[in-house]
Amino acid sequence: MNEKRFMITTPIYYTSGSLHIGHCYTTVAADAIARYKRQNGYDVYFLTGSDEHGQKVEREAAKVNKTPKEYVDEITNSFKDVWKLLDISYDGYVRTTDDYHKETVQKIFKKLYDKGDIYKSEYEGHYCTPCESFWLERQLKENCCPDCGRQTELVREESYFFRLSNYADRLIKHIKEHPEFIQPASRANEMLNNFLLPGLEDLCVSRTTFKWGIPVDFDSKHVVYVWLDALANYISKLGYLSDDETLFQKYWPASVQLVGKEIVRFHTIIWPIMLMALDIPLPKQVFGHGWLVLEGGKMSKSKGNVIDPITLINRYGKDAVRYFLLREVPFGSDGVFSNASLVNRINIDLANNLGNLLSRTVAMIEKYFEGNIPKSDVSSDLGKDLRSFALSLPKTVDANMNALKIPEALQSVWVLIDMCNKFIDETKPWVLAKGENEGDIETLGNVLYHLAECLRFVAVLIAPFLPDTASAMFEQLGVDSDLTTPNSLTEFGGLKVGLAVKKGDAIFPRIDAKKELEELEKLFPSDSEAKEEKKAEEIAKEIPEITYDDFAKLDLRLALITECEEVKKSRSLLKLTLKVGNETRTVVSGIKSFYAPDDLVGKTVVLVANLAPKKLCGIESHGMILCASNSDDTVLSALTTLAPMDDGLKVR
Repeated sequence: MNEKRFMITTPIYYTSGSLHIGHCYTTVAADAIARYKRQNGYDVYFLTGSDEHGQKVEREAAKVNKTPKEYVDEITNSFKDVWKLLDISYDGYVRTTDDYHKETVQKIFKKLYDKGDIYKSEYEGHYCTPCESFWLERQLKENCCPDCGRQTELVREESYFFRLSNYADRLIKHIKEHPEFIQPASRANEMLNNFLLPGLEDLCVSRTTFKWGIPVDFDSKHVVYVWLDALANYISKLGYLSDDETLFQKYWPASVQLVGKEIVRFHTIIWPIMLMALDIPLPKQVFGHGWLVLEGGKMSKSKGNVIDPITLINRYGKDAVRYFLLREVPFGSDGVFSNASLVNRINIDLANNLGNLLSRTVAMIEKYFEGNIPKSDVSSDLGKDLRSFALSLPKTVDANMNALKIPEALQSVWVLIDMCNKFIDETKPWVLAKGENEGDIETLGNVLYHLAECLRFVAVLIAPFLPDTASAMFEQLGVDSDLTTPNSLTEFGGLKVGLAVKKGDAIFPRIDAKKELEELEKLFPSDSEAKEEKKAEEIAKEIPEITYDDFAKLDLRLALITECEEVKKSRSLLKLTLKVGNETRTVVSGIKSFYAPDDLVGKTVVLVANLAPKKLCGIESHGMILCASNSDDTVLSALTTLAPMDDGLKVR
């Protein structure tokens, strides 16, 4: 297979409700990756779509007096409208109601049945209709679905079953031998420890108690289970088992399949076992990213806390929304949406740092050099650091994108932007323009050339993330098309002297933050619990001076983390089980954004052992672990010891 081929997929979105900003996160991330690969010469196939069958859809359609098809047609059209607004560059869009998809699913079902991997029996057990998930008694949490927390239904019906258990050992072996297959690594550990190693049960793959699904063509009273139906989309759209398998032969196996963490189980257990049974190669990687949540919890239509992406796009433009989603969320972990964080990203990163840099640079070239790119010496000491960093930047971005570290890729570009703004402050072009000293005008031209060329580097590198912004930058800088590709970044000095610049409108107008936050609060009210949590954090930062006697009151101990899990009700909390000598403690710590639970197990940390107990999200926390962070809290590290030491020891 041509190594320059790349296939990326998003999950196909369930058509029982509207899209919110959290759904857009996955698709915008996939789009940025697809655009980046295309920009770097890959033949890319980007697949997304809509999952339109199932009992939930049938019930929701009945509530609004529509047929299921009428219901899903309306929602699917709204999905496509949002993707158009966000400039999503998908190559294939699959609907599970499409005829070719139905035919492929029926052929897959029959193939697995003929092979003996599907058999008829009777199912009796728990079913979560909102999640369309079967659950064993031991997997329920307080008799509720462990994923969504809703009550399950006890169902009993004749069903066909898929022999998942026959392939469990083979899948376990594959996961262990291919650590890159499930990412982040914490998701792989979760699948192994919670599902595969305890033992897989065969999966019910047909239903008889409703009709809205793909019929089993050799037993018409059965419809195919919605997850087997939905997962098959990744190969049905490529023509698998059709008269034309050209796309399937060209692009499968997928390079990356992006999914939300709540559906990792389906994509890393059911899906690969389906493929194994069909003798099809497994995708190279399934990446289970976190959620974009509101302060205080996950977005949910039932909670009334859904953030409408169309409102944000119409208000700020698609590139501002894309940037926020791609920059704000640590890819793989949960990220938090707040009105303040959105406005700050737009004002600081986009309007102040990037937009103002472009406007100032083009305006000075127009004012001091009649709108033409001035002469420059790109071998002089002036601008040496800028040139060096700019030339190293494409490799940095590439390494981050290959590791799916999207926020880090963008952050590295903004380092160059910050360096340029600092360069202006240091060189003071407005002083050089007075020409009071010999060579000032020549130096001024050198300064402005370096700024313009760095902006060209920035525009090329942000094009996959902010396509409209990059185009606007190229236009204002007067950049020729041959200087808009990564290949043009191998040398510093591509901008041609004399090229005409043209100052345009501000690419990101600055927002009146106070006024805008008041308006956003009316549109998307903040969660009251989150406000209290934020208030507590602000109070905690007002730390008074203490005496030695005050410090002596602290009992600091080494503690070994033996267990760690997410506190699902919180955007920031982890529940830690600590061994402190002969004692076991539970501590709740606000470090979820920086550590996956598996990253901490086995680590020795410093514990404030005599802190008064406090309840957080219903969990009583006995102590606090110490961490260090940078000034803007974007980097955090739990304190530990240089050498191995026993837990329980006092820290002096």
